[in-house]
Amino acid sequence: MDIQIATLCDFAADYNGKLVVSGTFDTLAARALPVVHPMCSLALRFCFTPEDTGRHKLSINIINEDGESLDPQNMPIEPEFEVQLPPGTPFLTRNVIMNLQGLRFPKSGIYSIDLGCDGELLMRLPLRIVQVSQQPEPQPVA
Repeated sequence: MDIQIATLCDFAADYNGKLVVSGTFDTLAARALPVVHPMCSLALRFCFTPEDTGRHKLSINIINEDGESLDPQNMPIEPEFEVQLPPGTPFLTRNVIMNLQGLRFPKSGIYSIDLGCDGELLMRLPLRIVQVSQQPEPQPVA
């Protein structure tokens, strides 16, 4: 099993097997903390080969710098899925899109989106939350 694409973005869609991704990001700037990001998508594209045939358990978890889950009551998300390739098929790709709403980040720092399968960490996507100050409006010169 290979993850060909894994990204956090503003929007993602699957159109007949084609993954459409718009607005990939790895940093969120906030004027005040905690900050709630209203909506984003986690876009994934997997490539399976015949040796991946069988039942698997995906794991998706957003963690802080201390390894604690951002939302312990709802994460990790652990869907199970079956991989079956038609006879003679060398590989099969599948897109997975998760729409995430109301992610709450209590403080600035480095967070991670951990992607795992069958108890093994496959990939860690970094996400940086930074607090920015509001810039004063420039004053006109007379």
